[in-house]
Amino acid sequence: MQFKDIIGQNQVKQRLIEMYNQNRLSHALLFLGKEGNGALSAAMAFAQYICCDRVNGKMPPPPQKEVSLFGDDVEISENENQQFDLSDSCGICPSCLKASKLVHPDIHFSIPTISGLRTDRQTISNDLIVKWRTFILENPYGNTYDWLQFIEAENKQANITAAECEEIHRILSLKSFESEYKFLIMWMTELLGKEGNKLLKLIEEPPPNTIFIFVAENEQLILPTILSRTQLIKFPMLQTEEIKHALELKFNVDSNKSSLFAYLAKGNFREALHQLNHVEDDWEVTLRDWLNTIVKTGPMAQMKWVEEISKIGREKQKQFLQYFIYLLEQALTLRVRGNQALSQLEVTEKVSAEMDFASRFNRLCNIAQLEAIIQELDHSIYHIERNANAKILFHALTIKLYHIISNKSVILVA
Repeated sequence: MQFKDIIGQNQVKQRLIEMYNQNRLSHALLFLGKEGNGALSAAMAFAQYICCDRVNGKMPPPPQKEVSLFGDDVEISENENQQFDLSDSCGICPSCLKASKLVHPDIHFSIPTISGLRTDRQTISNDLIVKWRTFILENPYGNTYDWLQFIEAENKQANITAAECEEIHRILSLKSFESEYKFLIMWMTELLGKEGNKLLKLIEEPPPNTIFIFVAENEQLILPTILSRTQLIKFPMLQTEEIKHALELKFNVDSNKSSLFAYLAKGNFREALHQLNHVEDDWEVTLRDWLNTIVKTGPMAQMKWVEEISKIGREKQKQFLQYFIYLLEQALTLRVRGNQALSQLEVTEKVSAEMDFASRFNRLCNIAQLEAIIQELDHSIYHIERNANAKILFHALTIKLYHIISNKSVILVA
């Protein structure tokens, strides 16, 4: 992983580079940021940067030209002809090649595991490290839910065990193999319970040239004893334009779709990818069916709709509600700015359908009602993330929307 592979976060990347080059590197760092902002990718890129043979001077920059036996300039390969830039690892030296495959002998990982994999002892990271390498190389912005789905953990809870802490002690007691430094990157540090106190002495007085990089999403859930011993590096949420550009550059998404996915992602690139992977889902039809049960067809149709939506899984339920919020915000924009909002959009069939929906919904609700619905949808997303019962949640939400809309009979079907 190189810094150039990380979306946005330019100020953070520059800060990390300066810390290393100015010899201000702490032995314990906490990379803190919300899901989908690239903190784990940055930890891997930073470790690769420090281990890079060209950054640390073990391998000199390649010559730009060679002179042949007969005095003619000879062009050399593209990789060899690279201008080496100290703002990133080279990506081609032996250390970088190993680090990019997550097999560098001096870069160690501590990851959330599940119980029951071993009968003789608690599970440690090494029991799942091969699967984790595959997972994170395919999903560098994945979260713990994605990881547990990948290893088919079903309903098991992920944690970092006491046995893992003991294994960390063992690994870091060894001398580094190739690099001047050795690293321990712990992903999802908030899943480390009181067992983490076993690491306090090691964090305070680590072996020479040992660097801890703790990666976390929720500062409140980290052990205070560990939090107080680390240097905090905060990762802000990604900008909508950064996500839009990355979708277009890396996945060839057209401008209209990338704008929608980036908007719905709310700074979370993992969510943008999720939207992209489920682009075939027709949330507009689902939404129109739901609203028609609320304002027209009544309780029996509502119960049938709730039954169907409860079967699709919580990730898709979140996407559906986020799409609804997006359309309501479009309706608010249309109400406030009118034709001026329409003139700034590239009109496609999808945009036209969304504007038609927004216009119809504006006839159904005023601004206060729109804001009330958005608030209820936000609350529902919050509870879905915390495994709320889908049937109860959507049934209650349907009743709330009915009361907010006050049973006004505007037909929503085209």
